[in-house]
Amino acid sequence: MKSTTRGTLAAVITCVAAAAAVTPAAAIGTVPVPVPLDGVEKSLNVELPTIGGEIPLPTPGAPEGPRFVEGRLIPDRVVPQLPVAAGLPGVGLRAPLPEILGNDFNHLGLDAPASDLRTLSPGLSVDAPLTAPNPDRFGLPGLQLPQAGVLTPMLQAVPGAALGVGEGL
Repeated sequence: MKSTTRGTLAAVITCVAAAAAVTPAAAIGTVPVPVPLDGVEKSLNVELPTIGGEIPLPTPGAPEGPRFVEGRLIPDRVVPQLPVAAGLPGVGLRAPLPEILGNDFNHLGLDAPASDLRTLSPGLSVDAPLTAPNPDRFGLPGLQLPQAGVLTPMLQAVPGAALGVGEGL
């Protein structure tokens, strides 16, 4: 591994560790990820954009177990759907717009906070080609067509963003 790659990797790990140390991830559900551009800004003597983000932590939920249905040999929802609650990543950006609306620096700001995301994985429901034991046939099962069904996955989210232009935004 080249020394520049090692240095870049060390810088990324240090930033993530510093962000995780400031706010415990378990308390808020997201991990802030700042992008440090202060050194470049000071060395070039130019105002650079300020960028930061939030990465949500997925938390799996408890699946609903199989349901026994009268008249079926195999329970309903053999492969249950797994709920996972997480969020869409958030981003915050503040960038300078030099001399567009006047002599002073104007700024463009974009704020897209992390939003909740709820999902359910696909599931499976099947039934055997035999019916339940029939007392009229001395306890022997009857024949039927095999059944299979896929429980559709679900995805729910309400993302939002705010965009603004102003002086010193």
